[in-house]
This record gives sequence, C-alpha cells and structure tokens, in this order.
Amino acid sequence: MRGIAARQAAGTAGGHLSAVALAGLFLLIAILVGFGGLLVGAKPMRLDTALNAIFAPTANIDSTIVWTLRLPRSIAAFLAGGGLGLSGYLLQSFSRNPLASPDLTGVTAGAVASIVGCFVFLPWLSSIYYAPIGLVGGLGAAATTFWIARGGRTSPLHLALGGVTVALFLGGLTTYMLLLGGPQSPAVLFWLSGGLQGRSWSHVVFMLPWIGASLIGALLGHRIVALLSLSDQAAAGMGLNLALWKPVLLVLATLPVAGITPVAGPIAFIGLAVPHIVRLLRPSGPATAIMLNVAAGGMLLVAADVLARSLAAPREIPVGIITALIGGPYFVYLTQRPNFGAGRER
Repeated sequence: MRGIAARQAAGTAGGHLSAVALAGLFLLIAILVGFGGLLVGAKPMRLDTALNAIFAPTANIDSTIVWTLRLPRSIAAFLAGGGLGLSGYLLQSFSRNPLASPDLTGVTAGAVASIVGCFVFLPWLSSIYYAPIGLVGGLGAAATTFWIARGGRTSPLHLALGGVTVALFLGGLTTYMLLLGGPQSPAVLFWLSGGLQGRSWSHVVFMLPWIGASLIGALLGHRIVALLSLSDQAAAGMGLNLALWKPVLLVLATLPVAGITPVAGPIAFIGLAVPHIVRLLRPSGPATAIMLNVAAGGMLLVAADVLARSLAAPREIPVGIITALIGGPYFVYLTQRPNFGAGRER
C-alpha cells in the first residue's frame, strides 16, 4: 500500500512539474512571438533596433513606439487571452459542458450591451465604471442562459442554443442602441470588432485587477472546481453548498470578461477553444489546468494580435476577426464529433 501511495504521489508531482513546464513553454512562446510583434506594424523595425529600444531606451522614435505602443499592446493581448481562457475553463468546469464559453453563454454579449448602453445613454459616465457595469450585464446574461438550459444540466446543444438565443437578443438590442447613438456609433462599431489598437500601459493596469482577482479566486477554490466537475449529486454528497459555490464560480468566470471587454471589445472563440486544447494535454488537476489555460490563452491571443498587425501592414485587421476565422472552423469540428449533444461532459 505504501508503494502504491508513493507511486501515486510521484505521479502527481510529475504531473505538476510537467504542467509548470508546459505553462513556462507557452509563456516563452508568447514572449518570443510578442517580441516578433515589436518588429512589425505601420513602421517596420529591425531586430537590433528593437533590442536597443528595450534594453537601452532613449528618447528617439523607436523607443517611444516600443515602450508606449507595441510592448504594452502585447502584454495587454497576453492578459486578455489568459483571462478569456480562464473564463472558458471555469464555465466549462462548473457547468460540465464542453460548449460553455464567454461568447456562447451570453457573458460577452451581456457585457457589451451594458457598456454600449452606458456609452449611448450615459456619455458623461467615466469609463472606469464600464468594468463593473459589464460584470453585472455579463452575469445577468449568463444566468439567463443557464436558466434556459436548465442550469447546464442538459446536453451541450441546449446550452449552445440558449447562449445563441440570449446573444442574438442582446446583439439586436446593442444594434438598436447604436442606431440611437448617432455620429458616435462608428467608434463603437470599431470597438465591437475586437482589437487592441492603441492600447497602452493604462489599459494593462485597468485589466490586471479583474483578471488577477479571478485567477487568485480560481486557484484558491480549485478543490471546489474539482468537486463541481464531477456532478451536482457527488458534490452535494461531499458537503458542498451548491447554492453558494455555483454563483461564486460564475462571478469568477465573468470577472475577466468584465475587465477585458471595455479594453479589447468582444474577442470570440478564445474562451471556447483554449480549454479544449489544454484538456488534450491531460493536466493533473484543476490547479494545473488553470495555469495552462491562462498561459495557452495568452500565447494564442498574442499570436493572433501579431497576425492582425502584420497580414495587411501598414493597415491592421481587428484581432477579433482573426480569432473568429480560427475559431469558426474549430466550432464546426466540435459539432461534427460523434458525441456532440449526447450529454454533459464528465
């Protein structure tokens, strides 16, 4: 028995080490891709020029471009991707549904509709309040979606249909509000396409508390996530208060979206695809899965943002279009799987 326990402990430790190594690899790739992103844009930059701008900054134009435009933008992309990956993982875990994600559960649509409503009807309101307002909108939309799908206890198809219904309704409401917005609407339409153009250090600081609070809360509650990923009956049988912890995890899953949406707009499919990619890596538990989702989500969005800057340089493509072009085929692949809609994820 001691030998078996020792082998199990060694396997768990090995799993944690491999997860940390993978997360470090994703982070390294994100750094390398982000550094490559420093070289592309409206003003191309040579490798030695970028290195000098980073390690020996001066007051010249290259250093200004790197430190005020491109570097904070890459960091913002990593934070946004990591936050969306974390949000998708939490939603899929506690609902036990492989199609739960910020965009397919209405969370993003709820945050967008509430923020656009403030922009149109309360133009005097400071943008610092957009994140808590987006949080309320996202929570309301997600709660409605899970109510339609009977708490996520039915098939993935029920949740997808409920999320699409809520998102379509809120999308129509958002369009109507934009029509009332008059000449300000084009600026909002560009934001709605999802992008990180012109993002600075202030935007990084704005997102960080919301994503950080969700990450810390998820890591502290990783055992709760593990119990809820089994079944409601099993979790309740182990003494878990479902009426308390399900709303708590829903709040933790919505916090990143509330912080990301005012800065980057709605970015699709990162929250759906990243948890599935991480699941293929077989993490040893929720804590390691959380780390991998943050690292992989950040890496993917940094890469998508570099593509958005470089494919049509010196013009830019909104990063939301890049993620949609990648995520759309992936969603089709999910629907073609033999067990799609057969039941909840175990």
